[in-house]
Amino acid sequence: MARVLVTDDLDEQALAELRRQAEVQYRPGLTPAELLQAIADADALVVRSGTRVTRPVIEAGMRLRVIGRAGTGTDNIDVAAATERGIWVVNAPDSNSVAVAEHVFALMLALLRHIPAAGESLRRGEWKRSQFRGKELNGKVLGIVGLGRIGVKVAERARAFGMTVCAYDPFVAPGQAESLSVVPISLDELLRRSDIITLHVPAAADTQGLIGARELALCKPGAYLINCSRGSVVSGDALLQALDSGKLAGAGLDVFEREPPVGSPLLQHPKVVATPHIAGMTDEAQRNVALAVARQVLDVLQGRQPAFPVNAPALSPEQQARIGPHLDLARRLGKLYAGIAAAPTAAVEVSFAGQATELEPSLLTSAVLEGMLVGASDTPVNLVNARLIARNRGISVSETTSAESGPYASLISLVVGTPAGEHRLAGTVMQGQPYVVSIEDYPLLFIPAGTLLYTEHIEQPGILGRMGTALGDLGVNISFVQVGRHSRGGPGIMILGIDDAADGPVLAAVSQLPSVVRACMIRLPPS
Repeated sequence: MARVLVTDDLDEQALAELRRQAEVQYRPGLTPAELLQAIADADALVVRSGTRVTRPVIEAGMRLRVIGRAGTGTDNIDVAAATERGIWVVNAPDSNSVAVAEHVFALMLALLRHIPAAGESLRRGEWKRSQFRGKELNGKVLGIVGLGRIGVKVAERARAFGMTVCAYDPFVAPGQAESLSVVPISLDELLRRSDIITLHVPAAADTQGLIGARELALCKPGAYLINCSRGSVVSGDALLQALDSGKLAGAGLDVFEREPPVGSPLLQHPKVVATPHIAGMTDEAQRNVALAVARQVLDVLQGRQPAFPVNAPALSPEQQARIGPHLDLARRLGKLYAGIAAAPTAAVEVSFAGQATELEPSLLTSAVLEGMLVGASDTPVNLVNARLIARNRGISVSETTSAESGPYASLISLVVGTPAGEHRLAGTVMQGQPYVVSIEDYPLLFIPAGTLLYTEHIEQPGILGRMGTALGDLGVNISFVQVGRHSRGGPGIMILGIDDAADGPVLAAVSQLPSVVRACMIRLPPS
């Protein structure tokens, strides 16, 4: 019988389910040294946030086949080390969505009806009814930043309150938003229009400080901000200034830049209602989370695919050597498109030509989707769940194959449908390195890695020189330049490899150049 080691508190129903089909060692509170010993003969490990599953722990688990995280975040698990060992990592991303969505409204109502302050006043023996006159949710505009699983549940509940709902999520197809009676708009427009703003995006490089001084300055005077996502999404200093100045009428916070937020002035601010990261902490959610993970652990132990894998199954060395460079190319093409994209994605067609047709096209398509969606979903995205996330976002996915690959031994091409039209990218692998060979049918040749500056422009003499001067004035070095055009004086694109630099100054300088239509910066992994 398989052995399951549980090292954090777990719901009794989940423990009972595990015990029916496995030998369970229930040992919450192990020290790191004790964990290294206990893991040696375990087939499965079930943890919450209290246990750190480090590389040494994983390497000590010689029989380990699956790690179950009873919750969503896996920051306490070395997922890369687990993947190297072919160990499944599973979690329960959907089991606390209702709890978090309800907590969002608890914070909204507490803010708009002054519930904490009114309760404290009453406990002091006061009866100051007029001092606590509040506002209704009915008729207010709710702006949801991030229309993932939790954002969707917030939208559904907002309609019951009679609210008008708008949302910003560049990775959700317009039809998906409209099916929820949600108006899809840009982030800036959402900030200007919303009476209440609620955040539901993952912690990622491109969401860190997503709401800063600039964004808060765009908000309606007297707006409210709710954050039950991740503390890093909001600049605490900028939020404090917006509250002090009266720009914001209040903020409801369940997460903080540093947790616990010892000494944070936000905790004592009269316009803040704060809770200690408990949005997902309900009896029902914790039971659902524990049961979902227990069942997935048993699935893996019994040879079935789990419902919510965090990582992809490990490839054999032979498979990795054969498909690995093309998986890397596929991910980079997806990431490159996500960085260039200016409109929500509705459809993705991935075409394979030449040798790429022999390399598991389905897996490569998942890698493209992973690249497109990673960082844009509040659920971890990988080879196993990328298609599911795309489908849940209303993105249709298709594949085609062809024996003809032109001058290249293999070719992976993307055609991405958006409300603004189709967009095209293509790439190949040469000598084990990924190369982009075209964007929007403009012929190019570069390795998609590092920090890239992408521009769309009208071809004019001197544009390249002006671009170099603008970047040089900012002290930004250029490592390579690729220019794509079809005809003299017509539209064209430019890709520049540059040293890492702050987006704002670079984009401001480049966007002011004559003939530049659009510019964006893209950060890809190093080659």
